[in-house]
Formats: sequence, C-alpha cells, structure tokens
Amino acid sequence: MCGRVALYSPPIRLARFLDAVLGAGLEHSLPSWNVGPARTLFGLTEDERGRVLSPFRWGLIPTWATDPTIANQTINARQETVMEKPSFRAAYMSRPCIIPVDGFYEWGSEGHRPKQPHYFTRRDSEPLLFAGLYEYWRDPRLPSDTAPIATCTVITTEPGADIDGIHDRQPVVLEKDIANEWLNIHRYSPDERHKLLAPSRPGILQHISVGSAVGSVYNDGPQLIEFEAPQSLF
Repeated sequence: MCGRVALYSPPIRLARFLDAVLGAGLEHSLPSWNVGPARTLFGLTEDERGRVLSPFRWGLIPTWATDPTIANQTINARQETVMEKPSFRAAYMSRPCIIPVDGFYEWGSEGHRPKQPHYFTRRDSEPLLFAGLYEYWRDPRLPSDTAPIATCTVITTEPGADIDGIHDRQPVVLEKDIANEWLNIHRYSPDERHKLLAPSRPGILQHISVGSAVGSVYNDGPQLIEFEAPQSLF
C-alpha cells in the first residue's frame, strides 16, 4: 500500500508543472515531509473549463456512504479491482485525478532487521504523478446546503523492478504525457485507461533508507528524508 508521502513543493510550482491553475485553499498550503491518511493531498482534475489543482482529503468517501470512517479503508484502490469495487467504481468511470507528490515511503523487512522505511523519488527529480480518483461527499446528517468534502484515493499496482523487493505494492506512477490520457475520460475508454495502471518502468524510481521517525505523523521536516543506514537487531 501507499500510506505516507512527502509533499513539500509549493503548490504553484506543481500547478505550473502540470499546466494547471490553483484551486481555492492551496494559496497558503504548508510543506510537509510526512503526509498521512486523512490529511491533505493535491489533486489535478480536468473538465471543460481546464485543469485545476485542488486540495483533497486522503481517503475516498463514496457518494453513497453514510459514515465518513469508510475513508480509513480507502486511502488506496487496487488496480486489479478498481473498476468493480463499489467504493471506487463510479469515481473510476467519471472522476480520475493526478496526485503530485515529491516522494513516498514504504516499509520493508530486510533479512533479520526490523522494518525499515525507504523514501522513493524520481531519478530525474521531477514530481511523482500518482494515478488517483476523487469524490465529493455530503454528510447526510448535516443540512443539505453544507459544503461537500473533497476526498481522494491513490491507485496501487504490483511492484516494479525499482521497488527492489521492499514491498509487494507500489503506487501507480504515471509519466507526464500518459497522465493526460488518464484524465481524458471522453477520448479513452475505461479499458484503455485501465491499461495505464501499470508498474513503473525500471530506472524511473530511486530510494534510500531513512529513519524510523517518519513512522509518526507528528514528526515532520526535511530531516525525515535524510539517509539512515538500516539497523540490525543484533
């Protein structure tokens, strides 16, 4: 799964990289090296008005949900079942998004060592572009004119070679040109878009081992992405 990312690039830089405008709520976004579920990710969406980068809460809440705690189980959507699962089916058909991040963390067990976090980035230092889905959910317990909550999920797939056996899943990382196809639900069929949800090609990602402090979302700062050698139990 993918449950922790770094998102420290200024939103305006990411918007320019993606040829998008900034949506409301991102003007004063603070950088973070330790973003976890239920916190804010940025999502690129596209419609007849153009491309917009907006804030979304991490953990998708389907429109039919009566309880927002379902988001605890929907931070990721599996590529293999995303077209059929009730939680994601409608969003897959109509509401794809691109989720840009600076990097992501995965925990792996190497030999007899305790689980070690690894920080993954692109080798070319460009932002990572995750394939995602989004929804707008209204709490049925609140007045009908209450603003909806914007939520999102990250799609995962089988690991590519660059994951180095650290984890059995990886987020779907799209190249910039392919990302345009993922967003275009009118030109490309669901099956055509589904073929884009593949492991990243070898040589795209790089990683370093980092310290255990990233395991708590209460820790933050650039020190979290500094190299730290794996520690042995012995």
